[in-house]
Amino acid sequence: QVQVVESGGGLVQPGGSLRLSCAASGSIFRLYAANWYRQAPGRQREWVAGIAPSYRTNYDDSVKGRFTISRDNAKNTVYLQMNSLKPEDTAVYYCNVEHGGAEYWGQGTQVTVSS
Repeated sequence: QVQVVESGGGLVQPGGSLRLSCAASGSIFRLYAANWYRQAPGRQREWVAGIAPSYRTNYDDSVKGRFTISRDNAKNTVYLQMNSLKPEDTAVYYCNVEHGGAEYWGQGTQVTVSS
C-alpha cells in the first residue's frame, strides 16, 4: 500500500503563488506516474496536471503557463508550483500516483484564492 500525503495549501490573494507538495511512500517512487486533480464545491473532480516517470509533463488548458508540475525522486515528492492564481483555482487539490495499474490518492489540501 502506497501512502500519499499532500501539503502546502492555504489562503492566497489573486495573482499570488503557492507550491503544493505530494509525498508518497515506496522504494520505487521513480516508477510512479503522478497527477494533480482538484475539486471545487459543487463540481466534479478534474485533472490538472501530470508527470510521467520519464519527467514528461502535461497540463489542463486552464492552468497551462501558470502551473508547473515537477518531481524529486530522491525525496519521493511531486510538486505543483501555482502562479498567477485566480479565484476559480479555489478547490481541494488531490495528488494521485499510479503504478502497475494501481492508483493511490491523498486526502487533499485546500487552496483558497480570495482577496
